[in-house]
Amino acid sequence: MYNQVAIYKLKKTDMKKIIAAIDGLKYSESTTGYAIGIAKQTNTHLVGVFLDDFLYNSYKVYKLVVEKAVTPKQLKGYEGKDYDTRMAAAKKFEDACKKAGVEYSIHHDKSIALQELKHESIYADLLIINSAETLTHYSEEPPTRFIRELLTDVQCPVIIVPHAYEPFGKLVLLYDGEPSSVHAIKMFSYLFPGMLNLPTEVVSVKQKNTSLHLPDNTLMKEFMKQHYPKAKFTVVKGDSEAEILRHLRKVKADACVVLGAYRRGRVSRWFRESMADVLLKETKLPLFIAHN
Repeated sequence: MYNQVAIYKLKKTDMKKIIAAIDGLKYSESTTGYAIGIAKQTNTHLVGVFLDDFLYNSYKVYKLVVEKAVTPKQLKGYEGKDYDTRMAAAKKFEDACKKAGVEYSIHHDKSIALQELKHESIYADLLIINSAETLTHYSEEPPTRFIRELLTDVQCPVIIVPHAYEPFGKLVLLYDGEPSSVHAIKMFSYLFPGMLNLPTEVVSVKQKNTSLHLPDNTLMKEFMKQHYPKAKFTVVKGDSEAEILRHLRKVKADACVVLGAYRRGRVSRWFRESMADVLLKETKLPLFIAHN
């Protein structure tokens, strides 16, 4: 379980709780940037969750001990360097929160990172994490195994952020007529009421032999009028993944893409990627993902 090491109070308010997942050995500036930017804009309590997994170090124990014959004393030195790196990362996060005037806490989760983060998500309104996080020695192209495993069981909405921080300047809401897509749009509106006046586009893809009307056209437009009154609607025909990618490649880097449920059975994911997988692989836009 975590050890709470710091809290900085501004004032007592009825706040939401955002958690930012951070690898202290490979500190993500963009995760911190997005987390602080969102927390400041929404007057939200921010928790920096530092995933100090006891099985994860910057070095490989087997190579050091077996191949290089490192002594226990030398191994202690490597452990000490990792500890110092993690504490420096937490201090960097703390300083950034103080400078921005954001109320914050810091958790150091020392057990299995994936399990700890899923458990933290039960008690959070939103999780922010970098698309490249692996919590391993090596790098992977998005979607990483860690991110995919996290998304299957996470217990709150997630924003997966790219390497470079850009404040949100536009919303792109992916809508396919399914309850999951409407749920994601609802959750974004509940969490970010101050962003509902941003330029907003609802994007739908339909099969070639159908009309260009939105699924549940009247109900959806009535719903959107109350939540996103300035939204514009784009309906195109063709393959959903191809058309959405084509559309998003024209969108600026300050757009946030909102999409529905990631969950699908493990076997089906072997044969077909989720839309979130495709977007993580093919775009560098922040993705807001909410399960129904």
